[in-house]
Amino acid sequence: MREVGLYVLFLVLGHIQAEQNDSCRFRTLAPSHNQSSISPILEKHESALLMILGFAGFSIVLAIIHNSIRKYIYKDAHSLDTVFDAGGKVTLSLTAVTVTSQLLWPADFLQITTITITSGIGGCLFFVLGIVLDILLFPILSVELKTKAPGAKTFLQIIYTRYGKPAHVVFCCIALFANIVTITALLVAGKSAISVLTKDASDEFIAFVLAVLFGSYCFLGGLGTTFYISYFNTAITFVGLIAIVVSIAYTDNINESMSKYVSIDAMYDAMSCIKSTEGNYEDSLLTFRTRSGAIYGLSLFFMATSLSFIDQANWQSRIAAKPVQGVIGFFIAAIMFFCLPATIALPATLTYASMAYENGTHLLSQNEIVNGFITPFVLEKIMGSTGAYLLITSITMALMSTGSGEVMAVSSIVVYDIYKVYINPFRRLLTPTSCILCGLQKVGGKHEVCSCPTSAECIDCSKDLKRKSKTRDFAVQYTCPVHGDYRHYEDLLMHHKSWCIVWVTISVIPYALVVYASNINLTWVIFFMQGTISPFAIPLLLAIIWSRCTSPGVITGCVVGLIGCIAANFVVTEVVYEGGLSNFFINTIQDYSLLAGCVAGISLSSVCTIVTSLLTNKIKTEEDVAHEWDKTISINNPLNPWQRLYEEELAQFPPGTKPTAAIMGQIFRSARNVAVYGGLSFVFLFLVVVPAVVLSFGVLTREQFSSYLTFSYVICFLAAVFVVIAPPTEEMYQIVKTWKSSRNTEIQKEKVPKTELSRL
Repeated sequence: MREVGLYVLFLVLGHIQAEQNDSCRFRTLAPSHNQSSISPILEKHESALLMILGFAGFSIVLAIIHNSIRKYIYKDAHSLDTVFDAGGKVTLSLTAVTVTSQLLWPADFLQITTITITSGIGGCLFFVLGIVLDILLFPILSVELKTKAPGAKTFLQIIYTRYGKPAHVVFCCIALFANIVTITALLVAGKSAISVLTKDASDEFIAFVLAVLFGSYCFLGGLGTTFYISYFNTAITFVGLIAIVVSIAYTDNINESMSKYVSIDAMYDAMSCIKSTEGNYEDSLLTFRTRSGAIYGLSLFFMATSLSFIDQANWQSRIAAKPVQGVIGFFIAAIMFFCLPATIALPATLTYASMAYENGTHLLSQNEIVNGFITPFVLEKIMGSTGAYLLITSITMALMSTGSGEVMAVSSIVVYDIYKVYINPFRRLLTPTSCILCGLQKVGGKHEVCSCPTSAECIDCSKDLKRKSKTRDFAVQYTCPVHGDYRHYEDLLMHHKSWCIVWVTISVIPYALVVYASNINLTWVIFFMQGTISPFAIPLLLAIIWSRCTSPGVITGCVVGLIGCIAANFVVTEVVYEGGLSNFFINTIQDYSLLAGCVAGISLSSVCTIVTSLLTNKIKTEEDVAHEWDKTISINNPLNPWQRLYEEELAQFPPGTKPTAAIMGQIFRSARNVAVYGGLSFVFLFLVVVPAVVLSFGVLTREQFSSYLTFSYVICFLAAVFVVIAPPTEEMYQIVKTWKSSRNTEIQKEKVPKTELSRL
């Protein structure tokens, strides 16, 4: 109740008029002319030992533990699908911390301070709200995917099944580009953090360390280990933030020379006396009424949502849970993410502002500020090597969590959508809805329909699996006449999967060196490159939820939207900002340039996709609609059918009932209701209530400012308690429950007479 009381106090104080501090000189800070104002603390060997032997080694241990759990408890470690979906039963709290972790890019530790120092506390808040609203939209989409294509491991499989190869090739390129954008942001943010904290850190050293972090455990543990790493990442981040906040705000355990900068009074005086960028209310940094911050937040919402829809890493980590658990996990993740960036940015930015105001000029160069060096600078000054270790720990864990997700995403696309479809398919000349085993159609019509038995009902398959469990030989000879050949093909895919992960990881090194040689800054990567993805979100969304959406529609929408996005950005850049396109890396990420590009790209792609689809679709009746979704329902692995995952849910229907989109809709009705009504409630809270409350303030008074900081710290502490306790508790409960169920099954089998077993 304490945080509620603080919030009520904050509302009451909002009606008190803010008074300008008469004792300060309201001014704009002069730029720093220093070449570099940060002195790295860690030696190169210390960083290498910490990140490679420490974090990478720790992740490998987690991978071994996870692999053992899947092998001996869940008994599905041999499945290719388990590598890329972690078994499909990820717990609620683990889903929440994973979503939070993978959205908490290393750039958020760095870039949010850049926004805050230019747009004030309002810029920080709108930055966070843009990501939170993105999180809240995904539950509805994930339920739609589970309803219409519960067997899909990549969203590209839906595109291929509905539209065939032309649209599939287009979206494969788009998906890989989205992975490249994310990896580029990680590489630039990683370099910013490592180089500023480590002495003599060369580009080659940084590239090698990041590659090791990205791929260290994927080879062994697959996606499931990413969930475990995400838990430790989020837990360590929250604990580290609590340590930083307590050190700055509630103890005297800091350098004596810095103590005068971290008090509430010093921070408030500095923020109230530094002039903000144009567009803030009364030119103050102590206001939520910031035009540039609101525009950045809106642009970030468009970009983050588009990237969430297009990045395969988001799909495979966010649909690995069952629908209800996944939906609730998203809502918890939205609340946790709302706590994190503000708690990162506020202490660092406010302390920096206090120091800079006392100095009369910025303490960092413009280039250093753009690259997000405020956070490491402040932690180094206040906490010395301890602050450096805390920051590099949080950033390293974020790099591992998000980077490994990208490695797994690229690998899954290569395995499922490139190798299996174009390079070495198990059976050639198939339509997307043909059975991979017999070649007949899985979707009903005038043709003969596939009647292949599932592997769960196959006695020969059970014998093959027992034989395989007793040997490590790759070339196991399977005897099942129906599934044996395809089982051998999946063994080959498992082998190729491992090599794919290795080569994707290795390729990070030369790509990182190219990125570093280009000298692109972090802000440009975050905003411009993500902005170019915005035209692709609506065509993909319509392909998943709209039966009349067609291949010409999604292709036209993507192409026209991309052209419109880039053109609008360039036109506004050239017309509105001084220097135009000649100052490319600065002006193309200005607020109006970004907003124009996103709005134009999304609008054009939406209109073109809808209009072209209406003109080219052949849907006439409800039977045509059902037939269209039967295509996506047919996406399945004959050795690991998705029906096993939903045996309890499907048991309510008569035996032999063929699952359809309508049936899956009935099963997931409660999840859909939670996603829709819960999502609308949270969207109303974060899109209407929170902005309405904060925008009612003018310039914050000292009391309002103090209450806002305290409120941020308290909810961060409560979230930290949940993050540390809930996921391991729920995961252990599920493991023990599965072990007991498996043990009871074995005991029951032992009680059955051998003659009866042989008859079975």
